[in-house]
Amino acid sequence: MLDLQFICENRELIEANCRNRGVAVDVAAIVALRDRRSELIQQEDGLRHEQKEASSLIPKTKDAAEKQRLIARGKELREQISRAEADRKQAEDELRALQATVPNLSHPDAPIGGEDASRTIRTWGEPKSFDFKPLDHVELAAKHDLIDFEAGARVAGSGFYFLKNEAALLELALVQYAAHKAIAKGFVLHTTPDVARDEVLHGIGFSPRGPEAQTYSIADSELSLVATAEITLGGSLKDEVLDVAKLPIRMAGISHCFRTEAGAAGRATRGIYRVHQFTKVELFAFAAPNLESSNALHADIVALEEEIFQGLSIPYRVIDTATGDLGGPAYRKFDLEAWMPGRGEYGEVTSASNCTDYQARRLGIRCKSPDRKGTEFVHTLNGTAVAVTRALIAILENYQQADGSIVLPEALRGWIGKDRIG
Repeated sequence: MLDLQFICENRELIEANCRNRGVAVDVAAIVALRDRRSELIQQEDGLRHEQKEASSLIPKTKDAAEKQRLIARGKELREQISRAEADRKQAEDELRALQATVPNLSHPDAPIGGEDASRTIRTWGEPKSFDFKPLDHVELAAKHDLIDFEAGARVAGSGFYFLKNEAALLELALVQYAAHKAIAKGFVLHTTPDVARDEVLHGIGFSPRGPEAQTYSIADSELSLVATAEITLGGSLKDEVLDVAKLPIRMAGISHCFRTEAGAAGRATRGIYRVHQFTKVELFAFAAPNLESSNALHADIVALEEEIFQGLSIPYRVIDTATGDLGGPAYRKFDLEAWMPGRGEYGEVTSASNCTDYQARRLGIRCKSPDRKGTEFVHTLNGTAVAVTRALIAILENYQQADGSIVLPEALRGWIGKDRIG
């Protein structure tokens, strides 16, 4: 979240940023609650001071009636303090909840507007033209017995699936391929828990419970299934104080991802483009608390994502995401959209976000340096090395042949043991 004092002192900036992002936030209510909390703190401190004075007088008082009056006054003050403390805690809870709804600031170069305002900043490769009518990944999967949607629905419901045969090997190959690319760039590889505490989800910027939740919560617990290893990697250093000299810290996480995809509809729900569970290799980094450091690391993460898809020879474009399509924690976000012949358009396969100190402030992750007094909140960044289902779609559809077979990317053949499906 943003610093409370910064919000209150820069009300016009915050309100303009919220408008650009299409987010309704009552900044005036935040300021009013901040002032209300200050008043309650003063009131509580005054009552505690009076109670302390009254208590100190009791043993010194010889008059029995006066002593009883002081004892009664002390009891009355304790009750008032209890009520004042409850009022102050309620105001603090309301203030923190409102403060958490304020999105991060936006990069000054980010396009302003909704999804349609997002800007293509570069492309790589040429969308493949076929001398036959290309099939989409659902048709190709049926032809080669690669995905069992019916079994997935029987076992877990709509939006789940079984990968079979070469598709299962492709998942393992993509994870290996992306993991080794990340390791080569200095990212320390992890396998992460598939669950996390709700407070960690909140810290990263997810709503684990309630009508807007996009995650699965576990009943009778404070745990939820993770939607991305961003949650677990970011939460791994919760409440830690880091040495600035050891930054940046680069992590890569292999995990399953679980998403309710509430409200999803239309063509995007066909096949495995938007599903309830998938495997992903996620990139995460903690950077020094300045934009020079985090912007440079952001560019490195995007470059790695591009290297991965160039190695697969999949045409793509890089999108500078518009303010209205940014998640709350993101200061700036770049998406890679791969060409998907079956859809006849580009589809998102990776994203990379610089979240500055927004997540770190919520998670309490700080750093200290020898030449600076106190601590500062670090900057956090995240990106997708590979989301298996989206990458599978791009591979199956781009590498299909006129005879119905599918050539496998050369970069993956060593893990699969063959060069062609069918």
